[in-house]
Amino acid sequence: MVCLGNICRSPLAEGIMRKKLNDHNINAEVDSCGFESFHTGDRPDQRGIEVAQKNGIDISGHRARLFRVADFDEFDHIFVMDQRNYSDVASVARNRRDMDKVDYIMNMAYPGSNKAVPDPYFGGRADFRKTWEMLDEATGSIIHHIINGKL
Repeated sequence: MVCLGNICRSPLAEGIMRKKLNDHNINAEVDSCGFESFHTGDRPDQRGIEVAQKNGIDISGHRARLFRVADFDEFDHIFVMDQRNYSDVASVARNRRDMDKVDYIMNMAYPGSNKAVPDPYFGGRADFRKTWEMLDEATGSIIHHIINGKL
């Protein structure tokens, strides 16, 4: 899961996905990262922590990290939140094989839409709730695809 600073959208996506994998007894690894070094090592935004807690998920232990080229080797799928994240990942891809792993997370719910998950950082709690709802829908689709052998 990739966003800009790895303190809002991608930690939420990671937390939701981790819970759903656990709930469905799916053995898979999920992680998140970003491209903006300013937040490296930081906890998620407090508003994200709160919306996750209200939904039974604790993301407070997360610490922001940067995307690594090795992530292409360690993960089968790399989900980005928006066009900027897609471009950032593409800028460090080594080849077509790397890019074949990259997709917009919302394409899991709305194939081919390239719909962005807006960054809630400069918004309010309602923006974090909307981000939660979008990521909950997308990760639900990911689980559905895994269960049905399509991912």
